Amino acid sequence: MTPTIFIDGEAGTTGLQIRERLAGRRDVTLLSLDNSRRKDPAARAEMLNRADISILCLPDEASRQAVAMVDNPDARLIDASIAYRTDSDWVYGMAEYGPDQAQRIAAAKRVTNPGCYACSAVAMVRPLVMAGIVPADFPVTLNAVSGYSGGGRKLIETFEDVASPKYTKSTFYLYALGLEHKHTEEIRVHGGLDRRPLFVPSVGRFAQGMIVSLPLQLWALPGAPGAADVHGALADHYAPASMVTLAALAETAAMDTLDPEALNGSDEMRLHVFANQDHGQVVVAALLDNLGKGASGQAVQNMNLMCGFEQTTGLKR
Repeated sequence: MTPTIFIDGEAGTTGLQIRERLAGRRDVTLLSLDNSRRKDPAARAEMLNRADISILCLPDEASRQAVAMVDNPDARLIDASIAYRTDSDWVYGMAEYGPDQAQRIAAAKRVTNPGCYACSAVAMVRPLVMAGIVPADFPVTLNAVSGYSGGGRKLIETFEDVASPKYTKSTFYLYALGLEHKHTEEIRVHGGLDRRPLFVPSVGRFAQGMIVSLPLQLWALPGAPGAADVHGALADHYAPASMVTLAALAETAAMDTLDPEALNGSDEMRLHVFANQDHGQVVVAALLDNLGKGASGQAVQNMNLMCGFEQTTGLKR
């Protein structure tokens, strides 16, 4: 029998994209509630306990409530909210996180899907910390820009619905300027950092796409590593990776711009190391679709592993 999959919250942005990725597949069976029953707790509880794997695409508190509904010891969960991202009882759902992470996800009952900003930041920071290039107590700064779909329905309405009281004509703005963005602690924990990074997110007037960048003053790092050392540490970490790729230094050096929408429609993340050797500076940048590798594509990759499939099944590059 094919594994049964239930998407709790399938009408939301992430849920819709997961369903789209699974709709044509014959190796899984999608379970669904009709519109009249999607908010019925009893119906949802029945489905959560019936499905082999449920993917929770819900607000944080609603995810916690859904998890509490599960009493079937064989029911497995992938949670796309922030509720469990630093919970040690849940497996961090980023297969490229470490050499055994794909196996840990495959065996897990509870998997927490990373945030879009967080998986990008962790993809850059963690390998450099593990390689000893960036000390765990280093004052890390991260800058980011995302398409507005990353903020869910309310932010989509802010940019698209002229009738919304929060509608904006802005083309770009910084936000979370209280420096308490919900992904910051996730980045610290899974990036291997002792101190909170300074994280400065922004949103642009485009629906999807994302760049997260990590600027580094190489002369301020122990041993004053070069750009090749930074690139080499990332190359060593991602040699066996499936959906994270690293551009060659020569390819990146030839680039004048980096477009946040360049990987839209893809489930890949691409890393670049931009360098100025004369000044001892690099900027590591992660490019991805915030709805792909940053959300729905990541969830499907985790589901594939948990089902025993090749992890890239149904994903796009």
